[in-house]
Amino acid sequence: MLERDLSVPLFCTQRREMASSMLRLATAAADETRLLNVAPKPASAIRPVATLPAATAAGARSEAFPPRALDTLAIATLGIVAVIVALTFRDYGLGWDDYTHSQYGNLLVSLYGSDFADQRAFSFVNLYMYGGGFDLLATLAAKVLPFGLFETRRLVGGAIGLIGLFVTWRLGRRLGGPLAGLVALVLLAACPLYYGHMFMNAKDAPFAVAMVVALLGIVRAFEEYPRATPATIALCGIGIGAAIGSRVMGGFALLNALLPLLLIVIVRSRENGLKPALAECGSYLVPFIPGMVLAYVVMGLLWPWAVISPLNPFRAVEYFSNFFEKPWRELFGGEIILVPDMPRSYVPTLVALTLPELMLALGFCGLGLAAFAAARGDPEHPGVGRRAALLATILAAVLPVVVTVAGRPAMYNGIRHFVFLMPPLAVLGGLAVAWIARLLRPYGQTAMAAAATVFVAGVASPVIEMVRLHPYEYTHFNHIAGGAAGARTNYMLDYWGLSIKQASAELRDVLAARHEKPSGATWTVAVCGPHTAAVIALGSEYSAIWDPKGADFAMTLGEFYCAKLDAPVLFDVMREGVVYARVYDIRGRSISTLLTVRGPDS
Repeated sequence: MLERDLSVPLFCTQRREMASSMLRLATAAADETRLLNVAPKPASAIRPVATLPAATAAGARSEAFPPRALDTLAIATLGIVAVIVALTFRDYGLGWDDYTHSQYGNLLVSLYGSDFADQRAFSFVNLYMYGGGFDLLATLAAKVLPFGLFETRRLVGGAIGLIGLFVTWRLGRRLGGPLAGLVALVLLAACPLYYGHMFMNAKDAPFAVAMVVALLGIVRAFEEYPRATPATIALCGIGIGAAIGSRVMGGFALLNALLPLLLIVIVRSRENGLKPALAECGSYLVPFIPGMVLAYVVMGLLWPWAVISPLNPFRAVEYFSNFFEKPWRELFGGEIILVPDMPRSYVPTLVALTLPELMLALGFCGLGLAAFAAARGDPEHPGVGRRAALLATILAAVLPVVVTVAGRPAMYNGIRHFVFLMPPLAVLGGLAVAWIARLLRPYGQTAMAAAATVFVAGVASPVIEMVRLHPYEYTHFNHIAGGAAGARTNYMLDYWGLSIKQASAELRDVLAARHEKPSGATWTVAVCGPHTAAVIALGSEYSAIWDPKGADFAMTLGEFYCAKLDAPVLFDVMREGVVYARVYDIRGRSISTLLTVRGPDS
């Protein structure tokens, strides 16, 4: 393209200016490539500037913003988040599953330490049907770090979450340029659902990171079509293996790769015929065989039960296809519903009510732009690899929701199982901002500054809410839902029970300030919430029990299933005017139960 423009006689002023402009763009692009040490993309993945659609995500690049400055801002953002993680990881309490997951980690260490002689991990509750990579890593880290086991688990979770932020930045940058990458990073870092789950969710947050690593590999592979580099093949193997090795839902990563491949075959067959298209696809896939082997090895390291029998992953799929526990009730839309009976609207509703408004708006805008770019053909420069890469990103953000709405499985604990949708949605939001910047560029700096102000204000809103909710960021509801206060009577907030830690610490402080001593050997605390969390947080001077009869105090979550007691309130754990946990003094009182909801058979 540049050579064609420079071949035009330069006596024409207009053409001379065009050539000079194109030369500056080419030089800037070359400088950016050298700066990042990124190999140039193959011709099939490159669309010349003149053929880029004026209003598509594929054409949304950020030439008006210095790449070096944008990348510096992205690195600074990662650094700021890393500092916050280091300063606050101890604030996060234990939830319902933390202690059990720590046991699973110990069993996996014993499994590998005994050369597979100690196989208790293969029958430990139902956790052997999940990958235990996080639990294994946290247990090993606790042996060398100067923190307790559960503090280490929080720190390791934060570190893995930071990796997810970094990979999301690189993915957004690859698809839409430096501005898109920076925006994707900021949107994800300011997403309370993702940030909150980083610290306390041993399954869903690491799975989200593995899925975005897999997506980056898939996008790179498609943009390098018809010949992927060994580094890209290795990245695909590591990402997909880690995803399936974390949860069987990692199979979505395979769909994200296979369905766009079908698009490539269709487009190529229209251009060259079916047989050449299939031959090209076959030669493209053959080098991925070592990548598949690598994926299986990674999966086996993280999920050893999956490889002791070739059919075990399929057994896990069958197990999770049917609800595997005794059903309980949760609050959704103001109604108390059995989790297998949740409506199809469950996930879409909670996505709309819990994600920041800016992330929703930009994410769906980017989704539409990416869909347009993926569907639109170009006879001269088809860019089929790029179209497939965009389709893979769309599928990563949308396909799991579509499958869930259609299949209507048991749904519970908010949308913690769908944290892995946040990185691709943030990337789509980054594409939208890059496109908007391109659209506003002809209107000058004033328009760009106004758009930047709107973006900063949109990001600041959830960040302020996260500060107010800390360390319960994961309970965030947006302004559409009326915030945490508006959502309290309609939806679950602290379903993980993290506020038990703060309630326990405040109870110790209150009794110490009063210089009170128990009548027996220990204080007895009846708990409506995760008992192990209370036992660890309260310490050896307290006994946590279920039955309130004869107890000294009652500690209850603010969720619907914990009763409001007719007893003096010692204190409340509150955020934004909402009670997250409450402690009662029930000495000398007759309290029969802490629960408001009976079992599913009643």
